[in-house]
Amino acid sequence: MTAPALIALAHGSRDPRSANTITALTELVACMRPDLRIETAFLDLAEPGFDEVVDRLVAEGHQEIVVVPLLLSEAYHARVDVPAAIAKAVARHEGMKIHASKVLGLENAFSTVLDKRLREALSKSRVRELDALVLAGAGSSNPIANAAISRAARTWGAHHKLPTIAAFASSVPPAAGEAVRQHRADGRRHIAVGMLFLAPGVLPDRVAELATEAGAVAVAGPLGVDVEVARVILARYAVGAVELVPLEALFA
Repeated sequence: MTAPALIALAHGSRDPRSANTITALTELVACMRPDLRIETAFLDLAEPGFDEVVDRLVAEGHQEIVVVPLLLSEAYHARVDVPAAIAKAVARHEGMKIHASKVLGLENAFSTVLDKRLREALSKSRVRELDALVLAGAGSSNPIANAAISRAARTWGAHHKLPTIAAFASSVPPAAGEAVRQHRADGRRHIAVGMLFLAPGVLPDRVAELATEAGAVAVAGPLGVDVEVARVILARYAVGAVELVPLEALFA
């Protein structure tokens, strides 16, 4: 029996760096599992679109697809856009089984990637001392999604034994610059910023700009292409593939 195809589905961005990063990340996943049919797709603003990729897989004879949303929170895109795109694709292809896994979320493994990106930024800026951190995410109208970023910031700060403030690029305060200024008001002067974004784009650039203007000594890049992220994608796929199997078949 052929394993379900995997579509790594990102939201998309007009910034070509974003699509290039997502594509490279998917290629890493494919290298780790050469036995699987793996494709990159975007909901909007970048190519290839989700419908195009589904049509291609159907034309190749695939009957089952697991969609792994490359999203770090259960916000609007996860709750609305992804299910709508899948429903539309299923309606166009009778008998096709398409299942969305959980989003990537904020896995504990990502703290390793955060640390790696932070070390890269500190080395580039020749910074040897830190007394505070800021962890910046996208921000959402969904308070649960924002709370997840705040929890990640507390965990990251506790790991490094440094005071850490969660910041948001949109929707809710504090912005990255405000968070840096809060630390400076408390007497901190060596403040670095971590990024809870998967790929470069407008929001990460805005975080970096505001943080630097406020006096941050280093700003890390997004999580990007990393084996830890690839492993989470494959873990989500594995659960999604099992969920595609009818319950009676599991106990036959």
